[in-house]
Amino acid sequence: MLTRFDRYLARLILVPLISCLTIAAMLLLLDKMLKLFDFVMNEGGPVSVVWRMLGNLIPEYLSLGIPIGVMLGILLAFRSLALSSELDALRAVGISYNRMLRVPMMFALLFAIVNVGIVGFLQPYSHYAYEGLRFELRSGALGASIKVGEFAKLGKGMTLRVESSRNKGRDLSGLFVRAQAADGKALAVTADSGTFLATDDPDVILLRLHHGTLVHSNNATTLPRVLSFEQHDLPINLPTMGAFRARGDRNMELTLPELARVDRAADSTRSDKLQSAATLNRRIVQCVVMFLLPFLAVALAVPPKRSTSALGVFVAIVLLVTYHKLTEYGERMGSIGRVDPVLAQWVPFTLFAALCLWLYYTLAYRPGGQPIGFLDRWFAKIASLIGKAMQRREPYRNDALSAG
Repeated sequence: MLTRFDRYLARLILVPLISCLTIAAMLLLLDKMLKLFDFVMNEGGPVSVVWRMLGNLIPEYLSLGIPIGVMLGILLAFRSLALSSELDALRAVGISYNRMLRVPMMFALLFAIVNVGIVGFLQPYSHYAYEGLRFELRSGALGASIKVGEFAKLGKGMTLRVESSRNKGRDLSGLFVRAQAADGKALAVTADSGTFLATDDPDVILLRLHHGTLVHSNNATTLPRVLSFEQHDLPINLPTMGAFRARGDRNMELTLPELARVDRAADSTRSDKLQSAATLNRRIVQCVVMFLLPFLAVALAVPPKRSTSALGVFVAIVLLVTYHKLTEYGERMGSIGRVDPVLAQWVPFTLFAALCLWLYYTLAYRPGGQPIGFLDRWFAKIASLIGKAMQRREPYRNDALSAG
């Protein structure tokens, strides 16, 4: 049963945890959003598909944002307790660091389960949906937007140019259309305005033109026929779209049970087994590492006495991001057979676990232990030297300004 102190500590952790998780996910999405806008515009697709693609990227970014959010939430909560001397008071009344870890470990367990659901089951489906949208954009299945002032190909042998577009592409003006048939017949049309209409056939759309001129030429005749019209309907055959591949062609699109089946299947090739084993072990490590974050966060949250340095926050982020990149590199090396896929994940995990537990042991069991005290002293010396150097340059700058 949770005590009043546990509930108080949970509130301290929850606010920065949610804030850091949201900020981390938003920063990653904003960076990707600019690239997606550029990709969609170049492919001529509708802007609305960007939001669908970003939605499918959220599970992938949450797999990195959750560990960062959990670690920073715990770290900032204990840092607040340390700076307000509440941590010293708790230690004085006999509450050990092991007892204080009860609530952080509950958060770690909760988000480890969430991470299993995300990286093990949700992320493969969202990644497949994201790749499906990319395929549809490239093939034109989502519908290409007509670029004003440029020649656009519509179907086989048909070219369209539009001078202006209004109402999200529904109302077009200043149109030029040229269609070339296989038997040598050619059709050129100019019109003041036009609009696209749907038909009963999903493979055919109708371009309705208003107030224009039609020029029809045939190889059999020397002179083309010229007609003026008030309204003319021009059917357009849409290009045939290929079907998107089935899910599972890539390891990113396989769930944890599917990866395990590929790894154990007798008919799987060595390459498939290496790739599935590398991906499977990395996803398991991504979930298990959550239980190390409370030890790392608590160890780096407590600054040295008479210091308010935030160096522990910086070191914690660097360590976690470095470990994440090592596991990514290990997955790539394991999938191509450079190293054993199991060792590529569990050796870095063991080293990271040993570092986290050593930092925590130094803080909790060594009298006056300070895991990063020496780093704090070195950074303080460097900051002091930089400050003195800036102070020495300030008089020369003032003299130069006065002389000027």
